[in-house]
Amino acid sequence: MTRPRTVLWVDDEIELLEAHALFLQEHGFAVERAANGDDALALLRRQGYGVILLDEQMPGQRGLELVDEVRTIDPSVPIVMVTKSEAADTMRDAIGIELQDYLVKPVNPRQVLTVVTRLIEGDRIREQRLARDFVARFRELESRRGQPMGWREWIDMVAELAQWEVRLSQGEQGGLREAQQTLQSSLRPDFAKFIATTYPKWLADPEGDRPPLSVDVVSEFLAPVLRQNGSALFVVVDCLRLDQWEVLKGMVTERFDVEVSHYYSILPTATPYSRNAIFSGLFPLEIQRRHPKWWGDRDDESLNQHEAELLTEQLRELLGADVPVRYAKLSTAVEGEELIRQLPSHLAQPGVTALVFNFIDQLTHGRSENAILYEVARDTTALRSLTRTWFEDSALTRSLREAHRRGVPVIVTTDHGSIHCHSPATVFAKRDATQNLRYKFGEDLRAENPDAAITVQDLPAWGLPRARLGVRLLLATGDAFFVYPTKLREYQARYRGAFLHGGVTPEEIVLPVALLTPRGV
Repeated sequence: MTRPRTVLWVDDEIELLEAHALFLQEHGFAVERAANGDDALALLRRQGYGVILLDEQMPGQRGLELVDEVRTIDPSVPIVMVTKSEAADTMRDAIGIELQDYLVKPVNPRQVLTVVTRLIEGDRIREQRLARDFVARFRELESRRGQPMGWREWIDMVAELAQWEVRLSQGEQGGLREAQQTLQSSLRPDFAKFIATTYPKWLADPEGDRPPLSVDVVSEFLAPVLRQNGSALFVVVDCLRLDQWEVLKGMVTERFDVEVSHYYSILPTATPYSRNAIFSGLFPLEIQRRHPKWWGDRDDESLNQHEAELLTEQLRELLGADVPVRYAKLSTAVEGEELIRQLPSHLAQPGVTALVFNFIDQLTHGRSENAILYEVARDTTALRSLTRTWFEDSALTRSLREAHRRGVPVIVTTDHGSIHCHSPATVFAKRDATQNLRYKFGEDLRAENPDAAITVQDLPAWGLPRARLGVRLLLATGDAFFVYPTKLREYQARYRGAFLHGGVTPEEIVLPVALLTPRGV
C-alpha cells in the first residue's frame, strides 16, 4: 500500500518543533500540526496521513489514550510516539499496543526524518533496491543459460532462482517476476538434457563426482548428527518445493541455527520411489532384490508401508549397531494431536524420531479434484501462502518447538518437489501402462512430441527394477503432463494448471535438506 507523503504531528508544544516540521517539508513531506487530540481527530477525519507523530504527555487526552480513536478512523496509519517520558512503563505500553516507533525528546530533525521516511517510503525504497539487485543478477543468470553446468552449478542456479521467486512475489514487481519465471522456464530443457545424460552415469559410478541423491540423505546428513548427539528428529515433508522451503526457513530461525544443503531426488520423482530411497538408502532395484515382498508390481502408496523397517536397517548398517527408531506418518489433525502427546517421551530417548508430513502432498493432489482448493492455490505464490498458513499452527511446528525445548537437533527435508503443469503431452501406450501423469511405465510407450519426455529403455541403469520385455519408462519434462489421444479433452480440463510430480524439472529434483540446531539451550 502506498501511503501519502503527509505527516500529522500532534503535540501541545508544537511551536517548539517548528524547525523539525520545516526540515521534513524541505525533504518533500507535507506536515499538518495539531496541539491536542480533538484537533488531531478532526484533521484525520477529513483526510488520511502517511504517519502520525504523537506526543504522550498532553493536557486532556494522553497520547496513548488517543491511539484507539485514531485506529478507529484509520486502522493502518503508522503511529510514532514522540515524548519526553523515559519511563519504562510508557515504553512498554507503546510496544504493547504495537506503535510503529518510539522516540524520546529531545530528538533531532534527521532522526525524525529517518523514521518518517522508513514508515512512508520504506516499501518503495525496498522495492527499488530489490529491482536493482535482481536486474544486476538477472544478467549474470541469463548469461549462463545454454552453457554447460555441473550438478553444483545447477544447485546454485536453482536455489537462487527459488529465492528470487519468493522475494519478488512479496512486492509489486510484476515485470521482474515475469522475467524470473521466463528464465526459470527456459532452463528446464537444459536441465532435462543434463539429467538424461548424467543421471545413469552417477548410478554407474557411485564413487565418482555426483551429487547427494535420495539414497544418501540418511548417510550424509542424519547419521553424522546421530554419531555426535545420540538422538535426532528426522522430518520429511512430502512434496516440498524449494520456494516453499524458503518461506518456512524464515519461520524457524528464531529457535534454530539453520544450515541448508541440497540434494537431487532419484527418478521418478514420486513418493514410492524417492521416499523409499531416503529411508532405505537403496535404489528401487536394490529394494526389490533385498526385500522382494515389500516391492511388488503395484505403484501406489502401499509401496511405502515399510519405511520404519527400512530406516532401522539402514541405520544399523551405517552405525554398526541397532538404533531405536520411532516412526509416524501424519495425514490428519487427529494423527497430529496424537503425535504431540507422544513426542516428549520420544525425544527424551536416544535414537531417531522420524516423522512424515503429508499435508502439502495432499494439497497438491487435492486441488486437481476440488474446485475450492484450486481457487485458493491457483499458482506458486498462493501455494506458498497456504504452506505458510498450514505450518504456523501445524503439528510440525509444535514438534520443532518440543525439539528445541529438549535441545534435540533436527534434520528437515522432503522427498520430491512439484511442477505447475500447463502443457498436455500426448502419449501412445498399450492398456497396461501406469496411470501417472508425469511418468509412465508400459510397453511400447512413446510421446508424440519427443521433447516432452525422456525415454528410458534400460531400467536397471536408472536404478529401477527390470520389467518384462518391451517395458520402458517415460519421464515428463518441462511443464508437460501426459494425456492419451482418446481422453485428450478430459485430461486437459482436469489437470491443466495442476501441481504434479514424477518428472524431470529442477522444481521436482533439486531439494533442500536442513540441519536445525537448537539455540540457547
